[in-house]
Amino acid sequence: MKRGLSSRHLTMIALGGAIGTGLFLASGNAIYSAGPGGALLAYGIIGIMVYFLMTSLGELAAYMPTSGSFSTYATRFVDPSFGFALGWNYWYNWAITIASELSAATLIMKFWFPHSPSILWSGLFLLIIFLLNVLSVRGYGESEYWFSFIKVATVIIFIIVGLLMIFRIISGGVPGFHNFTIGDAPFHGGFLAAFGVFLAAGYSFQGTELLGVSAGESTNPEKNVPRAMKTIFWRILLFYILAIFVISMIIPYTDHNLSITDKVTVSPFTLVFQRAGLAVAASMMNAVILTAVLSAGNSGLYASTRILYALAREGKAPKFLAHVSRKGIPVWSLVITSAFGFLAFLASGFGDGVVYNWLLSASGMCGFIAWLGIAISHYRFRRAYVAQGGQLKNLPYHAKWFPFGPLFAFAVCLIVVIGQSYSAFSGGQIDWGTLVAGYIGIPAFLAVWLIAKWKMKAKLIPLEECDITPYRDER
Repeated sequence: MKRGLSSRHLTMIALGGAIGTGLFLASGNAIYSAGPGGALLAYGIIGIMVYFLMTSLGELAAYMPTSGSFSTYATRFVDPSFGFALGWNYWYNWAITIASELSAATLIMKFWFPHSPSILWSGLFLLIIFLLNVLSVRGYGESEYWFSFIKVATVIIFIIVGLLMIFRIISGGVPGFHNFTIGDAPFHGGFLAAFGVFLAAGYSFQGTELLGVSAGESTNPEKNVPRAMKTIFWRILLFYILAIFVISMIIPYTDHNLSITDKVTVSPFTLVFQRAGLAVAASMMNAVILTAVLSAGNSGLYASTRILYALAREGKAPKFLAHVSRKGIPVWSLVITSAFGFLAFLASGFGDGVVYNWLLSASGMCGFIAWLGIAISHYRFRRAYVAQGGQLKNLPYHAKWFPFGPLFAFAVCLIVVIGQSYSAFSGGQIDWGTLVAGYIGIPAFLAVWLIAKWKMKAKLIPLEECDITPYRDER
């Protein structure tokens, strides 16, 4: 494979991975559900957890950059069956994401072309992201850089306009902290409301771990990964916290428009821009959200392709999937992943989307399982590194706060996983449909892991036997 991703590519890939519909659409519902204080608290706690998770991944990726990322780390530092299950879990997560993003892109295009056929837009967008990935890794990096640049620029402009409104330089703002004092603000709905936002915030931050996958094709991972790590988290957290603060200051949490998350015309960003007197706000935000959707699909195809390639290289997937073109692209892994994503999208059009909804439900837990795998792998890696005589000063990037960091990230992720569908128990009777849909990803992952463990006869690798040899050659 080719090392074609520069430092600016890595930074924007990680930054863009966390900025998407979770911020542009769902942030309003977070404020509506838990009030401004509840939303800020929930996103702040999840942001801290993601910080520790990213420092763990940064230490692993700088020392051992590989496109296999979580799968390879788990294989080396936990046991091969755990790596097998994590790899297939992450591939499935992003392959299904491609299907969901194709569905989202189709809905967005119907904002402008309401009577156009869905298959036209889904096919066109799949072709675009396939071509961006098949040309070269640099083509993917460059396209993702500009996709992310548009999203970042939009958030910065939004924050600037919002602050000007708050300070009454632009009309449309609300005096002082009025919105933080109405009703039962700043914490509306109590603990359960804040907990619900806490769970949703976790989904909003998913995608930051793409840094670990892309490190395997970075031009100089020992320097570029630490450089990206030192800036990326604070930018992401600043964007989320500041954006939610601006929305809360200008739009009261009692505004029912904030609860609508599937229409761009009532995106909290659109509402704020409209209050500032920007008449084209809806069309502008629709274009930005389309960019976010394409970016997610582009990144999803890249990540799932690389994970599938790494699984094939390690003998955990058919060997032909490890074939690489002259340009360094795992072509067959790319083709298979694209086909799976498109077939999953087509399933959304049959039987009222029942098959697709089940596939999507099974993927809901996958991102958090991957995060749990990162925390476990880093904890085991650091202990193995020290047990085998490694000096921390020799690590290209040194994650601070060990072992608190990975343990905190593990605990918070576990809370999110367990509380995934708490609402299924809140109505006096158990809502079995919600319960099964929310938790189906856990037994699916455990089944793959245990079957692989039985087939491989795999056991937990002793710390002294973990393979901590730097893995720097992806070619």
